[in-house]
Amino acid sequence: MKTMIRILLAAAVAWSAMAAWACTSMLVSADKSATGRPLMWKNRDTGAKDNFLARVEPKQEGEVGYVALFNGGDSLLSEAWMGMNDAGFAIMNTASYNLMPDTAKFKDQEGILMSAALRLCHNLLDFEKLIVDWPKPMGIQANFGVMDAEGNMAYYECDDYKYTKFDMADEPNSYLVRTNHSLTGNDTDGMGYVRCQNTYVILADEMHDGTLAPWSFTEKASRSYWHSLLGQDFTDGQSRWVVDQDFIPRNITTASIVIEGVNPNEDPTDMRLWCTIGYPPCSSVQLATLDSIPAGLQPSAPGWHSPDNLEALERKAKAFPLHRGNGQKYIDMEYVRSLRPEMIERSRKEYARVYGSLVFGL
Repeated sequence: MKTMIRILLAAAVAWSAMAAWACTSMLVSADKSATGRPLMWKNRDTGAKDNFLARVEPKQEGEVGYVALFNGGDSLLSEAWMGMNDAGFAIMNTASYNLMPDTAKFKDQEGILMSAALRLCHNLLDFEKLIVDWPKPMGIQANFGVMDAEGNMAYYECDDYKYTKFDMADEPNSYLVRTNHSLTGNDTDGMGYVRCQNTYVILADEMHDGTLAPWSFTEKASRSYWHSLLGQDFTDGQSRWVVDQDFIPRNITTASIVIEGVNPNEDPTDMRLWCTIGYPPCSSVQLATLDSIPAGLQPSAPGWHSPDNLEALERKAKAFPLHRGNGQKYIDMEYVRSLRPEMIERSRKEYARVYGSLVFGL
């Protein structure tokens, strides 16, 4: 595996990594899921303005084909930011800002590591070996969410030299949440504390009832303007202009994705990836599988960009129409609220194609 790692790293040098920035994420075991499948959710926040989905075929013996999210313009498909492979393995990340002092010159290698993991790993043990074998320092400060087809799920809080595993098997609530701080990090730095609490409040009923579903994330959490510190929900409020601060969807959010894994003895190729491309309040969900990706989510536009993401960016521009001074920090909630019914109805129809009447509340 060490030889394969060196090859993958050399191939990735030509692509300059974008900073991971942030993200909100959650792992849910099958017993807390309304669909009976384990779930992995990531609300992606990044400095890259858009992204796309693509299928990567194995290039040599020992590799695995996979589907993943890539930054717009990444024609080399070198940095995966969430994905699933033919072996039933899936991975995502959130940047962590309290594991080590943020002074490292070599950093932002998470996307390269996840590309290698999707190409090489069949299960969590493979991923752990990948981290151990990866050249040090790794250029990484992140929480990696990982699941496999054997029924294993875990977060790995990982820095340049080591990792700490938080195994779902040891979690009595059967779910785990991570934003932009690590439990093993210091208690003075880090980010995403309000968004972490937002997640617990917004999804409290589903967590309690064991009814978390893909639409809980794409249609509820990623569209919600609940602010736990202020104790206020701006989603259905009266204010037109709202400051974009500490909501789950943010100006830098470029996708909300849920991967439905498989249970032991099920076909790994039955995994599903539900993708809301672009700023989630201005977009709707689409289904991708290991052998089928909607054309609009693929990089068919000039310069390796997703046509659907570019369309979503046009709607997002109306949600953030101010540009002078700090204008980009203000959301036009009147526009977002007017768009909401249409976007949710599109998502409802997409979910109903697979789940029919199970899609409640949409």
